[in-house]
Amino acid sequence: MRARSAIRTAAARPGQRLERWESRLHRKHHNLLDTGRGSTWWAPGAIAWWIGILFMIGASCFALGSVPGYATAVGARADNMTFFVGSLFFTSAAFLQYLESVNALPRAARERPESRFAVVRFLPRRIDWWATLVQLVGTVYFNVSTFAALDTSLTASAAQRYVWRPDAVGSLCFLVASFLAWFEVVHAWVGWRPRTLSWWIALLNLGGSFAFGVSAVAAKAVGNSGLPRNAELVNLGTFAGAIGFLVGAFLLLPERTQSLDTASRT
Repeated sequence: MRARSAIRTAAARPGQRLERWESRLHRKHHNLLDTGRGSTWWAPGAIAWWIGILFMIGASCFALGSVPGYATAVGARADNMTFFVGSLFFTSAAFLQYLESVNALPRAARERPESRFAVVRFLPRRIDWWATLVQLVGTVYFNVSTFAALDTSLTASAAQRYVWRPDAVGSLCFLVASFLAWFEVVHAWVGWRPRTLSWWIALLNLGGSFAFGVSAVAAKAVGNSGLPRNAELVNLGTFAGAIGFLVGAFLLLPERTQSLDTASRT
């Protein structure tokens, strides 16, 4: 795969216009789904605004569900329901994020008659398409895992098959997607750009995905006991991952209007 995450440049021929392509900027601004700019904190006509709001709600549910004492206070089933509801918000946000990607096209493409709203497009040369698609798949695995966990009567072997395995795959998908999103922003595997919101968002999501991965590893049952290897690490990893995504999602709101201002100057 050629990671077309950075700026696409080419020598402009006489009579042609050279267009600057920055995938994240176009995804956050030049897409077919926005009906209005709105403000930073209230923009229901902007898909990027909804993505941030939905991810914040989902992350808040995951953080709440992993807080020590919450499960004791509300019961195991209610605690598991909190995670399931949060996973639905994650999937809703991830689906909108994917739609944002497939409907963000260069100006030349948007002027073509066939460039209309689409739910599915095959764009394998775009790194943002891969990142949003893989993350969407990961959220579906979280849906499966958290829904299965609602059945508190599952045997240890069934819990490993229907709860832990989908959770582990979902965590892996999140980690891969976050690495791709990081590369999209930094244009390299290592970079230091603390003055940009996009860099902080990518970093927080990458850290959150790593924490979810640690939680998944710690949740692997020991033998046939059905008990996780490290219950404290499971909760800590889930909580830390949720906070990373919560803060990253919050920063999506000012990033959207910052991107609009940047786009208006280009």
